[in-house]
Amino acid sequence: MNLRLSEARGRWVLAATVLGSSLAMLDATIVNVALPRIGADFHASVAGLQWTVNAYTLTLAGLILLGGSLGDRYGRRKVFSIGVAWFAVASALCGLAPNVGVLVAARALQGVGGALLAPGSLAIIQASFSQEDRPRAVGAWSGLGGVAGAVGPFLGGWLIAAAGWRWAFLLNLPLAAAVLLVAARHVPESRDETEHHGFDVLGAALAALALAGVTYALTEAPEKGVSPAAVALAAVVGVAAGAAFVVVERRRSAGRGPDAMLPLGIFRSRQFTAVNVVTFIMYGGMGVQFFLLVVELQVVAGYSPMIAGTALLPVTVLMLLLSSRAGALAQRVGPRAPMTVGLVLAAAGMLLTLRIGPHASYVTDVLPAAVVFGLGLSAAVAPLTATVLASADVRHAGVASGVNNAVARAAGLLAVAGVPPAVGLIGNAYADPRVFDHGFHTAMTFAAALLAVGAVLTLVTVRNDALRADRATARPECDVNCPVGAPPLEPGTPTTTPGPTGTAATEPA
Repeated sequence: MNLRLSEARGRWVLAATVLGSSLAMLDATIVNVALPRIGADFHASVAGLQWTVNAYTLTLAGLILLGGSLGDRYGRRKVFSIGVAWFAVASALCGLAPNVGVLVAARALQGVGGALLAPGSLAIIQASFSQEDRPRAVGAWSGLGGVAGAVGPFLGGWLIAAAGWRWAFLLNLPLAAAVLLVAARHVPESRDETEHHGFDVLGAALAALALAGVTYALTEAPEKGVSPAAVALAAVVGVAAGAAFVVVERRRSAGRGPDAMLPLGIFRSRQFTAVNVVTFIMYGGMGVQFFLLVVELQVVAGYSPMIAGTALLPVTVLMLLLSSRAGALAQRVGPRAPMTVGLVLAAAGMLLTLRIGPHASYVTDVLPAAVVFGLGLSAAVAPLTATVLASADVRHAGVASGVNNAVARAAGLLAVAGVPPAVGLIGNAYADPRVFDHGFHTAMTFAAALLAVGAVLTLVTVRNDALRADRATARPECDVNCPVGAPPLEPGTPTTTPGPTGTAATEPA
């Protein structure tokens, strides 16, 4: 379709995708606020808290590529809606969990739902909006979705103080119901109608096994009582599964067996590859900050959950005001400068969190860090997302979105698994303000350095013409192994996915 943001239906489509992706964003940030209370209620170790975060990220990152492919094949709206419903049921299980083991298992189920809904939200935008409106729509999606992520700590702090940490999960049920209603009434169906040859179940299993093995090794290696042999075995299995995944996907990308879950031909675009490398670096650093900052404010600075969440409110406001404008600016001047400046500012904001310590002042210690970090995210996220989507063929929007989501989630997963133990945050460290404060400062320095590296790579690798309309779509007859960003369609040509006879594969709602 060629929806416009100025049209009522275009705004409804944007609302559905924002609300859907916000489920995952809200949940992730609210859970971070709840970690000290969950640890106290269940007498959990730091490893238990890491798994509370990482069980969700593990299944999400491992299956998100499959989720994108499912949407491309069976209908992006359909798979998106199934993911929202699944996420709601898993959220109810999290809210009713009697111990940390059940909570971790339910969080893993949440990740499955997230893997179905997350790539669908961006793919729906890419397949539904006109070429001229896509960067603005992605910018609005990034800004409003970022707002949801930033509102999470504030809302979570209030819920935890007023009703307990379980409501951090139960809140998802009414939100999911609203998303399903809007999607059913207003979102057009779209899919890739090209021939398929079965699902890459083996690839999905190998990806999940690789992430699980490496995550287990990173998380459990420093813990007392864990068998070194088990840690070593998990690491070997994870690395071997990762290597096998690459071999399997290479064979299937060459047309041997089912369609590849990760068609390696998509990486023939240097731009697509470069932006995903930047994504990995950026979200790795952000994952460390979001995991540790709200805990630092509670454990070390002495803030209540509600005040700790409120402390990040400036990030919310800045994302709301500036992200869509950053997407439009990137369309005019190119994405390189906004992304580079944004990453530098975000790194500076991380360094400013080093001022946070015992009895930290909000005005002088927390607010400057939140403002600078929010400015950086506002400048970088929308151009990055628009660039990675514009670098891929529109009919593979689900795969491109899935790859970028998987890269971001895997980065956060590995960073949260590996960095806290590396800086001494193990065992009962979250109950000792002095130990936690020292580890937090070391971790933030490392995270800021990661973002600085990302800024340099952006400056060197990101093309300023990446969002030009004449580079953003590929020949409809190209198969998945064609170079992405191939010759353009004529201006004004519908950007829906062509069906086998040349008709659009977009269906009415």
